[in-house]
Amino acid sequence: MDIFEKTKSFTRAKEAMRGGYYPYFRALDHTEGTTVTVDGKTLIMVGSNNYVGLTTHPRVRQAAIEAIEKYGTGCTGSRFLNGTLKLHQELDRRLAEYLGKPAALCFSTGYQTNLGTISALVGRRDVVVIDKEDHASIVDGCRFSMGTVKRFRHNDMDHLKYILEQVKDADGILVIVDGVYSMEGDIAPLPQIVELCKRYGARLMVDDAHALGVLGGGHGTAAHFGLVDEVDLIMGTFSKSFASIGGVIAGDADVIHYIQHHARPMIFSASMAPPNVATVLACLDVLESEPHWIERLWENTRYMHEGFKRLGFNIGNSQTPIIPIIIGDDFRTVGLWMGLWEEGVYTNPVVEPAVAPGGQRLRTSYMATHTREQLDKVLHAFEVVGKRTGIIP
Repeated sequence: MDIFEKTKSFTRAKEAMRGGYYPYFRALDHTEGTTVTVDGKTLIMVGSNNYVGLTTHPRVRQAAIEAIEKYGTGCTGSRFLNGTLKLHQELDRRLAEYLGKPAALCFSTGYQTNLGTISALVGRRDVVVIDKEDHASIVDGCRFSMGTVKRFRHNDMDHLKYILEQVKDADGILVIVDGVYSMEGDIAPLPQIVELCKRYGARLMVDDAHALGVLGGGHGTAAHFGLVDEVDLIMGTFSKSFASIGGVIAGDADVIHYIQHHARPMIFSASMAPPNVATVLACLDVLESEPHWIERLWENTRYMHEGFKRLGFNIGNSQTPIIPIIIGDDFRTVGLWMGLWEEGVYTNPVVEPAVAPGGQRLRTSYMATHTREQLDKVLHAFEVVGKRTGIIP
């Protein structure tokens, strides 16, 4: 069979495009954080991971401009060879301090961070244990490793205990969880996970992609629970609260040194571009000197939680600025998305196979920079369209 034959039978997306209800790869003409323009239409953005709203902060923008003027637009080499600037080393050091760890190492993307860290550490006789709702980059990092992969039911500590009991004789065990889950908006029960890891001699890695800038005063899930010293590895990304692109892994110096010399996605990829590095450094400055942004984020989060519950929407177990609107049906999910688009609200529809049957939803998320007027407009649009489609009474 021709290897391209499968491409001809993939028609679902094309049918949605022809029908005018294809929601993905929409090109933005312009964005100012809380609002975007698409084909001349201005919408309130409630689908972004720009939690602290720093992509438009004057200090952050200026830092990126100055970095281009000083260093140029790119490094044209991997960090392993000619692509490490003093700027990269400063960011490694600053992030280690920010995350409360002895050392840190930055990668070009968050996806590469998980891929490189997991594949470097997990060998043939090791076991990696992950939550079933862990991010795709964690799953792919496990596939890229040589170890055995076990999965436990989402946030189910009894199931995690059962699996650790089964694999306790492995050469090494690494448990990996998201700190904040990107589709549910809930938080990993870190105290119980730490206790189980200690009991069974497992190491613990927490993916804080959606927790940095959000939980623990911005320092992440371990800081939120007061468990920084109990978590072995903290991973984070820069494409959310840090207004850039890239990723970081932080932990003990020997572990980070080992990853630095064994993580193929870092060794064989060009390093972060200078403006991206400078952007993250500027975001750290802002988070440390202007804590009111995180306070404002949580004010908006509480306001939207209360608003959606009052209207009668199902938001699951959300505890964070990520608020899913769970519908449970592909057709009605897309219908709600289209109606909100017409009302000037940008959301992200998530349908099968990205979620299991019954889990279809709109994924919404909120920023520190959303105004109360914008949030009220969003709630009003949800009420109007929700009633029109029969999703709420």
